[in-house]
Amino acid sequence: MDLKLAWKFKTFEELDTNELYSILRLRNEVFVVEQRCNYLDTDGKDQKSHHLSGYADGQLMAFARILPPGVSYEYPSIGRIAVAAKGRGKGYGIELLNESIKKVELLYGKSIIRIGAQLYLKKFYGSFGFVQSSEIYLEDNIEHIEMTRQIC
Repeated sequence: MDLKLAWKFKTFEELDTNELYSILRLRNEVFVVEQRCNYLDTDGKDQKSHHLSGYADGQLMAFARILPPGVSYEYPSIGRIAVAAKGRGKGYGIELLNESIKKVELLYGKSIIRIGAQLYLKKFYGSFGFVQSSEIYLEDNIEHIEMTRQIC
């Protein structure tokens, strides 16, 4: 697969202030403004995570954080998965998930991966091998499910 985005993969300590600002801005645009959710995005997990950022023409278009086992779940996790509004429909989300899974495997080897997913994205995540592994629950007034990807 030809990459459309230029990728950066860093620990929290390696992020510079402009990168961190761009990440937090994108997450706020998607999760707070677009989805109309008042919640604390800075949850104390960023410092323990690796950060995957995809850029097009110098602008952040896609982001995910890779969490180690024991931070959100007993297994490694991919969270805060976001694509900028102007980057949607271009395959960036597919590229982001493929790159995220590769990074989990780079850090933790072939491993089970667990995510907390918005219910409406169940089919999308299913296309990467994730299957529903919990009942539906409300998080910030949005229906979510846990999804698990077995070792492939």
